[in-house]
Amino acid sequence: MSKKVLYRTSVTNVGGRSGKVQSDDGALSLQVRQPTSLGGPEGNYTNPEQLFAAAYAACFGGTLEALGKGKNLSHASVTVEVAVCHQEGSGYVLSVTIFAHLPELSPEEASALVKRAHQVCPYSKAVRNNIEVLLFANQVQVAS
Repeated sequence: MSKKVLYRTSVTNVGGRSGKVQSDDGALSLQVRQPTSLGGPEGNYTNPEQLFAAAYAACFGGTLEALGKGKNLSHASVTVEVAVCHQEGSGYVLSVTIFAHLPELSPEEASALVKRAHQVCPYSKAVRNNIEVLLFANQVQVAS
């Protein structure tokens, strides 16, 4: 199966979790540190989990908008929670919870849209069968 590249970017890290990340165009340039709950320093730093959550939320939100054309999504929002977990036998793993707030949609419409978005969102596809992802539409869990 062939694929056509529509966009490509790169981000370079120097120093691991106690370093810096910078995009090839310079638009992203951040100091990263271990979260304080995992022994990192106090301060105004980001971490890989926050960056992943931000990227996943933006991508999932864009997918909802694309699939929900014609629906009133003017007050829609997506919050993605990323957790670092320790799993016996596997070491450290991530888990994700997606909270889609779609107040203008009925519970049925919101659940169906979130479920469909999870099927086509590039980030959801990337993590499928690799990490646990829980879905919520208007505070109601959606079967994925």
